Amino acid sequence: MSKPTKKPTPQMSDIARLAGVSKSTVSRALANSPLVNQETKDLVQKIAREQNYRLNTVARNFRLKESLTIAVLIPSAGNAGWRLSDPFFLELLGSIAEAVDRHDHQLLLSRTSAQDSDWIEDFVNKRRADGIILIGQGSQHEAINKLAATFKAVSVWGAKIDEHQHYSVVGSDNVLGGHRATAHLIERGRKRILFLGYNTLPEVSQRYKGYCDAHASANLAIDPKLQVATGSDESDGYLAVINAIESNIDFDGVFAVSDVLAMSAIRALQERKISVPKDVSVVGYDDISLASYYNPPITTIHQNRSAGGKILVDNLLEAIEGHKPEMISLNPELIVRGSS
Repeated sequence: MSKPTKKPTPQMSDIARLAGVSKSTVSRALANSPLVNQETKDLVQKIAREQNYRLNTVARNFRLKESLTIAVLIPSAGNAGWRLSDPFFLELLGSIAEAVDRHDHQLLLSRTSAQDSDWIEDFVNKRRADGIILIGQGSQHEAINKLAATFKAVSVWGAKIDEHQHYSVVGSDNVLGGHRATAHLIERGRKRILFLGYNTLPEVSQRYKGYCDAHASANLAIDPKLQVATGSDESDGYLAVINAIESNIDFDGVFAVSDVLAMSAIRALQERKISVPKDVSVVGYDDISLASYYNPPITTIHQNRSAGGKILVDNLLEAIEGHKPEMISLNPELIVRGSS
């Protein structure tokens, strides 16, 4: 049986032909311009709806060098989601804001609930922004990918998940970062390393793979009890480590998937009179500004937020111009400090 022929996507020229007007009139009518009389507007908009045509206002504004509105969306994913107060997010947002400002565009910040799978599409349909930057994929890869197949102006800080992604991704090489953090702890003589983080999230899952790879390279087995799923809040990490101690789980190292979790782990250990790094070595991830001032200063994996923010914006503007999405992997750097 032959497959049904896919209906071609309607073009502005099709709407102009059906309405008996020029393409420029169609563009003005769909933009609700006062230069077009109401009768013609109504006709053009009616035909556009019937043909399922959506005006690409983003490309139009870009060609005309008009200011675009770029939205930075932070999807919530329950306890594992980003917090607006998260230091890494704030530092990355600052880099994005600087890059947007350099291009003379506008920035819109929005906190959204990822519990509804249609939230991204709803945001686009309301035309609140010309382009979208997402901080983290959470569990929304499929929804983002579906949207990006038609709405190309999407750029994501996160992880490359498969070969069929329609959206641009910028992020650190999480597998390599996880490997470097864990290998460093193993080099310090640590053999039972607690892993703190939800490894169901894309970036964290890749860091966990690096954790596993480093163990395999050192011929060390991984005790499943050492995998501790925890949210991103400081209190989450603190309670997870306290629970591990009270459950008599033997560990001599901690790899936390963020510096915030590393700090909370250190606080829990110190409260229980466990010396860091004498008894337990701790490594975080992100290299937030506070990490170097903590007591002890935190060994961590540096993510280049300055470059990341600039590339996120550049990739988004490239997507608006019709270029294919790029997957940019930034090199994670091990920063050795006093906690290990």
